[in-house]
Amino acid sequence: MRLRSVPLGAAIFCLVAILAALTASVSSFAALRPSNVPDWLQRHVGDGEGQISQVVLERARALYQKKVSDGSVSNPCYFAMDATRPGDLGNSVLGQRYYIVCEAKQLFRAVSSGHGGGRNLKGVADFSNGRRCAKNFGNAMDSELTAGGAYITAETKTSFKGYYRVGAQNAVFMRSFIQFDGEGEAANARQRVIGGHPAALLRGLCMRKDPNSSYADHDGLVPFGKLVNYAGGRSNGCTSWSPADAEQIIPLVKNSPTTLYIYPESRDIAAVARAKAAGQALSGAGTYWNASCLKEIGTPKFWPKKTLEPIIAQYKKDHPAPPPQPVPICKD
Repeated sequence: MRLRSVPLGAAIFCLVAILAALTASVSSFAALRPSNVPDWLQRHVGDGEGQISQVVLERARALYQKKVSDGSVSNPCYFAMDATRPGDLGNSVLGQRYYIVCEAKQLFRAVSSGHGGGRNLKGVADFSNGRRCAKNFGNAMDSELTAGGAYITAETKTSFKGYYRVGAQNAVFMRSFIQFDGEGEAANARQRVIGGHPAALLRGLCMRKDPNSSYADHDGLVPFGKLVNYAGGRSNGCTSWSPADAEQIIPLVKNSPTTLYIYPESRDIAAVARAKAAGQALSGAGTYWNASCLKEIGTPKFWPKKTLEPIIAQYKKDHPAPPPQPVPICKD
């Protein structure tokens, strides 16, 4: 049988086409299933409730592996947070957007977490956030905004906040706070007093006579208030968990620092804004934002400290805070 010769140009074209198809196939597979993510963890990757989006996991793992490699952390677990997801799903259901990953134990857990409420400087600048979704992010002092990026958990401080009533008894309210040390845009986390803590506080404080209390002041008075759980609310820029979840999280990092990656960073916010301005789908632009929240907030915004801090400073100067008032004496 006589073999037909194939023109050199046609042969090269076919070879290029085959290589392109193989490359596209490999790229698609890699995009769907990162090769270095173990199978048990890959099952938790996705954009659904209780899942972790791929870009969030990839960045959180990369940060953790880097810090383990350089000796900064040795904790077997690491954390991540996706602040683009909704925090309040309605009907007293909270969104699961804070992640605890312990790969050696094959443990993955998603819990709720608050985002920074921001502020509305009326007549000057409104960078406030609603309860459900965060639109505004930033790293300015006194902005009360969430700043995405790389963090390492530092020291844990537990302090007495006061007493509250449980049935016929008085209970002591102690609250723990984990200080975060950030990098890059989040490098001023310590100056901003950004960290993690239970979403609980005492409201309506008054001072009650209790000279036998070890927490009494020189006048024998102790603070007394109503314990409020605001797990469905917002924070002052910190990462807040429900009291029950905090009881599980805080011991994991006490005396054993680990990493926390918070999404989104300013570059992600800018990429989403560009895609929206161009009328481009986020998937086509190679970026990510929770679809439900993006529909609600429109276009997200990052407020850099160099822009926002002078605005806040001027507002404080124009609107000085009233002098502090002493906590009133309890009437009952």
